[in-house]
Amino acid sequence: MAVAAKDKSYLAGQLLVAMPGMMDPRFTKTVIYMCAHNADGAMGLVVNKLIESLSFPDLLAQLGIESVGIGDQIKIHFGGPVESSRGFVLHSPDYRRDATLIVDEQMALTATVDILKAIAIGSGPRRSLLALGYAGWGPGQLDDEIKANGWLHVAADDDLVFGAGNVDDKWERAMAKLGIDPRMLSDSAGHA
Repeated sequence: MAVAAKDKSYLAGQLLVAMPGMMDPRFTKTVIYMCAHNADGAMGLVVNKLIESLSFPDLLAQLGIESVGIGDQIKIHFGGPVESSRGFVLHSPDYRRDATLIVDEQMALTATVDILKAIAIGSGPRRSLLALGYAGWGPGQLDDEIKANGWLHVAADDDLVFGAGNVDDKWERAMAKLGIDPRMLSDSAGHA
């Protein structure tokens, strides 16, 4: 399946990094992988906030899905405040089904129960991140938030998206990837 050339002014396949002055507490110090961004709006998944109250084995049990016991290491992320009971799996593009959205050469998104079944029996994608809910923006809304100094963006990489290390330090690592010390940033936009 060929990936269509994307407009460079849009951020699909990039990471959004919340500025220190982010006013919305749901997005304080978040890193969001952008699955879609175009003239119609934007959609992404928060990759650095976990839902501690639900485990993958518990989710599988709720859905009646059998597992081979590999689910203990899989964490469930808070993907965003929109449709918070709906599951999304951001993953490597080695797993593809009709319902899979190919974001770019490195990432794909699937939001069906079939991918959970595949992961549960060890036949899912090589790398994956499971999230409940997503972050969404209407037409032009994200662009306005970026202009208002709410977000920075940086190229995505496997470690920042899927890294098994400390989820809590992904925001600092994303800022460092930009070459920014967050303590040196102002939370208000400058105007000439």
